[in-house]
Amino acid sequence: MGIIAQALNEYRLSEAEADKVGELSALAAHLSGSLPIVASGLLMDLPEGMRKTVLDFGADEGTDGFCLLRGVPVGELPKTPQAHEAHVLDGHPTNGTLMLVADLLGSLTGYQDEKSGALFHDVHPVRGEETRIENSGSVAFDFHTENVHHPLRPDYLGLLCLRQDHERIAATRVSSVRDALPLLTDEQVAELRKPQFHSLYPTSFARNIAGPRPSAGPHPVIFGPADRPFMRFNSHNTQGSEPEARAALRALTGALEEVCRDLVLAPGDLVVLDNHVVVHGRSAFTPRYDGRDRWLRRFYSLRNTPLWAQRMMWHPRVLPAMTEIRGVL
Repeated sequence: MGIIAQALNEYRLSEAEADKVGELSALAAHLSGSLPIVASGLLMDLPEGMRKTVLDFGADEGTDGFCLLRGVPVGELPKTPQAHEAHVLDGHPTNGTLMLVADLLGSLTGYQDEKSGALFHDVHPVRGEETRIENSGSVAFDFHTENVHHPLRPDYLGLLCLRQDHERIAATRVSSVRDALPLLTDEQVAELRKPQFHSLYPTSFARNIAGPRPSAGPHPVIFGPADRPFMRFNSHNTQGSEPEARAALRALTGALEEVCRDLVLAPGDLVVLDNHVVVHGRSAFTPRYDGRDRWLRRFYSLRNTPLWAQRMMWHPRVLPAMTEIRGVL
């Protein structure tokens, strides 16, 4: 039921600005292994309009929960990969672009449990995994908070389109809790605010876990001020044990669908999401595995990493494994 949307925080780079971003990105592309302070000097050189759009979005002034940058340079591209962790874009300028935007909002961050701590995630179909509910699939992927199970969930994530699907119909679906809650009753919202829900680990975090997937919780689905609420929800993985809780989850899912916005990203479009305000998903598409399939790149950004977590990190930007921090928060 989603509508094609325009973000309130939207900015299109001019040709000169895109060239400038390309230059800065090439410089930043090889700095992701360094402390964030090393690349901080490049941030002030980003085009003023682009930088202001991202910073205004980060100030959390609206209800949209996303901003959109258009005309971002993507550079020369090889064929769309057909396997996991192909590393075909190691050192690519888009690494620098994603790092600079992530660092404007916080710090580019990876998770040791997910893709071995990779900071840049290539989102493309993998043959044989069409029905997996993760970035290697091509079936519809319903609404979810990114890394819903994690105590240090990303504050922001970004998706940069490198290549569209062949039919140019695949949409990134975005839905704001601040738009959805007015459609629920006070009783449903009160139920969603109770710390009574559990969320399974996403399959991307459980590939190497034997047996049933573990879960996190109990936790609320809705939290924060009544006029500026936040959400922790995955329609595939968040569960309630009581009938009232399950009914409230169904009502929330319906409300999120009603206010959903569909973003059909074109090459050079970078959408940045507030992971506590919006949930996101993907519509279905048909891959051809011909080297021209849909290909996005993803980053995570965390505003603050606790000192104890920093001292446990083996890499300046990669959070420790869940086995080391589960239950700490």
